[in-house]
Amino acid sequence: MSDHERYMQRCLQLAEQAAAEGESPVGCVIVKDGVIIGEAFEQSRKLKDITRHAETLAVLNAVKDHGSCEGAVLYSNVEPCILCSYVIRHHKIKQVVFTKACGELGGTGPLFPILTADVASWTKAPAVTQYP
Repeated sequence: MSDHERYMQRCLQLAEQAAAEGESPVGCVIVKDGVIIGEAFEQSRKLKDITRHAETLAVLNAVKDHGSCEGAVLYSNVEPCILCSYVIRHHKIKQVVFTKACGELGGTGPLFPILTADVASWTKAPAVTQYP
């Protein structure tokens, strides 16, 4: 089993947990040096806070527990939205791997290419992989 497959399976487990709690079925893990340093599932409804997406919560968990997620790989079963994409860029995550594109509000789309834009005032854009 490849790393992508293993970590994506964990994202799907987290997404199932989110769905069971009435949330959008999104799960996310952050991996650095082969170790999961942060993970979360969607909790916007439960926490009554639109910023509590799986990716944002996983980044917050990684930063809280490990001080940083710079250079890490973020896995999500859904393309990070524009909100999460900004958080990913801010925290200098080096790679993003996702399965399902999320449409016009996705961070790699033509309207708001936050994950892929080459802008001088930001850090280097992460490598983005749609898997499989």
